[in-house]
Amino acid sequence: MRLDDLDPSKNARDHGRGSGGRMGGGGGGLGMLLSFLPMLLGRKMGCGTILLIGGAIAVFMFFGGGASMLGGGGGSQTAGTVYDTAEEQFAGRVLTSTEQTWSKLFQQNGSRYRPPLLNFYEGGVSSQGCGSASSSAGPFYCPADQGIYLDTSFFKELETRMGARGDFAKAYVIAHEVGHHIQNLSGIADQVRQNQGRVSKAEGNALQVRMELQADCYAGVWAAQNASRMEPGDVEEGLNAAHAIGDDTLMRNAGQRPIESMFTHGSSEQRMAWLRKGMQTGDPATCDTFARGAVR
Repeated sequence: MRLDDLDPSKNARDHGRGSGGRMGGGGGGLGMLLSFLPMLLGRKMGCGTILLIGGAIAVFMFFGGGASMLGGGGGSQTAGTVYDTAEEQFAGRVLTSTEQTWSKLFQQNGSRYRPPLLNFYEGGVSSQGCGSASSSAGPFYCPADQGIYLDTSFFKELETRMGARGDFAKAYVIAHEVGHHIQNLSGIADQVRQNQGRVSKAEGNALQVRMELQADCYAGVWAAQNASRMEPGDVEEGLNAAHAIGDDTLMRNAGQRPIESMFTHGSSEQRMAWLRKGMQTGDPATCDTFARGAVR
């Protein structure tokens, strides 16, 4: 994907190396083995939240109480000194592209787009409202502070462990997290969290799947809106990444039988289908994963 003509976004900061720690709120059935997973219900949402669990026994949905602000994390920096690696510069350019795209789309609907803050960190970080996380959790979005949190070492894990190679695979990850930001701005995230509090765990997981698939579709919309920047092979890279992070694929790679009621992000086929739909239409209105019959 051609992004070299874009300046990295000013909406970024670098937390440096931090100690991480446990997540804010409660844990789940596998205790410390899965303690690095973000709490998805109303807290951290993201493409990477279940990517690095190849050795785990299963994928669990976490419900919990209020988020806490824990220690850890380094000092933040100004935007001008954030981008000190090529991977960070690439992420910043992707964010700039999403800002341009969503600002245009919001303006068409008579509203103003407020971009998220991209937070770089190494090892661990304490987010402003979603507690602490280690880099093993993967990239995530925190609705409380409207921040995307990224340890760029994840890109190497995505390529080597998941087999999702190419620059567009990395861009898709960031665009997916921006998709969660769109859900937060539009009020969809709040509605889903409220509904999740009234239903069973399995039903709450199903709602979360629709959230993740919609974020995939929004990532596809962003790609379609930037078709002139796409290069041969980019579409295949994105679809391959979506396939690699499907719940069923992750469970099989962990040596487990896929159990649909435990899915929190969607199957590989579902993720590919919704990313493809966004790419084909370029219209966020087509990303209504909550419509009756939209997700099968």
